[in-house]
Amino acid sequence: MTTDLLAPSSTTGSAAALTALVAPRVAGQVQEVFVEDNQAVTAGEPLFTLDPAPLELAVRQAEANLAQVAQTVDASVMSLTSVEAKVSQAQANLDSTTAATERTRTLFDRGLASQSQLDGALSQLTSAQANLDAATAELESARLKAGVSGANPQLMAAQVQLEQAQLNRSFATVVAPADGVITNLRLAVGQFVNAGTPALTFIESGSSWIVVDMRENQLANVDVGDEADVVFDGVPGRKFPARVQGVAWGIDPGRTAANGLPQNQSMARWFEPARTIPVHIELAEGQDWPHNVRVGSKASALVYAEGRSSPVALLAGALQTASAYFSYLY
Repeated sequence: MTTDLLAPSSTTGSAAALTALVAPRVAGQVQEVFVEDNQAVTAGEPLFTLDPAPLELAVRQAEANLAQVAQTVDASVMSLTSVEAKVSQAQANLDSTTAATERTRTLFDRGLASQSQLDGALSQLTSAQANLDAATAELESARLKAGVSGANPQLMAAQVQLEQAQLNRSFATVVAPADGVITNLRLAVGQFVNAGTPALTFIESGSSWIVVDMRENQLANVDVGDEADVVFDGVPGRKFPARVQGVAWGIDPGRTAANGLPQNQSMARWFEPARTIPVHIELAEGQDWPHNVRVGSKASALVYAEGRSSPVALLAGALQTASAYFSYLY
């Protein structure tokens, strides 16, 4: 029909808005609920709080663990000084033994020392070198424990654990993510809520739009930015200027699969019903959202795909105006 090409319309629309299921980020028992069902809230306003006692204990445990690790690191640093002294002593002993061995070798070359004396000196030199190697390895181990080459890993892990516990403690109070309305509240004091389990429904204010389903053959000339008029059953006798904000790029046709192959859809009708595509429509700039139109409220929309001035568009607009007044009757 010409109307579908120039001024497509649909009566199967509904109001929509950004909706979130608010859940705590930590588990706990509800200590206090600050809001009531269908109450308007502002961003950051407390909604409910969990018993903070277990979270406070976790913080204290993390603080104690951090203090213990810090003491261990301090002890490692003090031990490091002792090991460094041991290395210096082993190095001095090696230097002294090396000099003595060289003197014995010189005496042996002159025939003033026996072979056994030289062998003994060489054995002492080997032992002194082994002692220095052992002390050096012990020094490297002490340095790793003390973390002198950088931040100590154990200390960093304990610090992160404390920060996580403190963060979890801050999650005991759940706040509104934005301005909006609380609805479907089913929360009571004493109720235990798991982390990630929805506790209430939040609808963000100022995010409302209309979704209408239009047949595929109605979308031939519909583009983003096209003018539209919207009628709500909750506001009879009034049309709201709007614009098309988007057309869905896909729908689920309902075809299922079995054994990796698509199943055939049996059809008992002469003609397959037309498929519809969701169209996203928003009220025009400066238009306030009707206070009594809730999420899910019924809406009808008329899109002026080729502008408002054509005779078809004028006729369709008049019919929509009449239907807006007829909504008083039902």
